[in-house]
Amino acid sequence: MTGRAPASPRDRIARGAAGDLVTPQQGSGSPAEPASPPEVARARPDRAEARAASAARRELGARAEAAVAGYLAAQGLEILAVNARIGRLEIDVVARDGPVIAIVEVRTRGPGSYQRGLDSIDARKRALVRRAGERMWRARFAKVRGIERMRFDAASVTFLPSGEALVEHVKAAF
Repeated sequence: MTGRAPASPRDRIARGAAGDLVTPQQGSGSPAEPASPPEVARARPDRAEARAASAARRELGARAEAAVAGYLAAQGLEILAVNARIGRLEIDVVARDGPVIAIVEVRTRGPGSYQRGLDSIDARKRALVRRAGERMWRARFAKVRGIERMRFDAASVTFLPSGEALVEHVKAAF
């Protein structure tokens, strides 16, 4: 490829037959139109497919939250709420561990994911969960006898091919 800048839109870069970048002058030897860029491999999903995918994600999230609630109950925590809404904010699981209120963020990832569920809780999400927990504390728990403090936990759920849920729980994660 030459070091000069393209003189016109016709001189834009296109892919040759071997996949290497060529200008129209280097192409097939014909000064005609340059080769069109390759077609986009993935078409935009229609609305029905998008709704079905969204419903599947919600169902997977609900299964993960139920698995975490069951796991925490088996560990001796009292489950106070699942999917608690505080204004526009949401807390996945609210549990009581003696004098402590545990706010639990639940994450799950598919089998082909490059990132673990616990790794997907970024600073922005931690701030949202913390804000929701603080609002819930002021509205519901601040004046309740026997409750001393609040902690923020994280839980990751992996669904095995057998359908069994593997729960990883981190106390005081953030």
